[in-house]
Amino acid sequence: MAAKPLLVTLGCCGIGGFAELGYGSATLGTDVLERCTFATPAILIGTGFWTLMHGFKVGRARSKYAELAKKDGEENVDERFNLPNLYAQGVSKHVTAFNCIQRSHQQIFETYTACCVSALAGAVSFPVCTSLSTLVYAVGRYYLSKGYAECEGDASKRYKYKLARYMWYGFLGNMILGATSCVMIISGMKKIN
Repeated sequence: MAAKPLLVTLGCCGIGGFAELGYGSATLGTDVLERCTFATPAILIGTGFWTLMHGFKVGRARSKYAELAKKDGEENVDERFNLPNLYAQGVSKHVTAFNCIQRSHQQIFETYTACCVSALAGAVSFPVCTSLSTLVYAVGRYYLSKGYAECEGDASKRYKYKLARYMWYGFLGNMILGATSCVMIISGMKKIN
C-alpha cells in the first residue's frame, strides 16, 4: 500500500521537475517562475495559520467533552481531561472522541516541519512543482484533520474524505523535490543568484 503513493509521487515529481527544468523559463518566463517561488511560503503560512485556528477547536472540544463526561457521571473528570494532559485519560466514549480531536491537531506536527523545510528547499529549484505539491499537502492535511476531528472516537474514519490521503502525496512530493534541489545546489548543477 505504501509503494503506490511513493511511485505515483516519484513519477509526478520526475516528470514535473524535468519539464520545469527543461522548459519552465521558456514556457512560463522567468518572472512567473520567480513569483511561483513565493507561492510555496504563502501556502505554508496559510497552513500554519489554519493549524493555529484548529488548535482552538481542540480547546473547545476539551471543555465540551469534559462537561459531557461529568453529566454522564464519570469520575475524576478534571484530572483526566484538564491540562497538562495532552490527551484525556481513560476509555469512555467522551475520552475517545476528545482524543481523536486532539490527535487531529497533534498529528500535524509530525509532518509539518519536514514539509516546510523540504518545500522551501524545493522551491529554489522547482518553484511550480513545489508550490503544487505543497498545495496538495495543505488540502490533504485539512481533510485528514477534519476527518479525524469528526470521527467521534472511531479513528478508522479519519480518511472518510477522499482528499485526505493526498496529504501523503504532497508530503512525499515536497521531500523528493527538496532533496533533489539540495543535491542539485550542492553538486553545482543549480546556481543560486
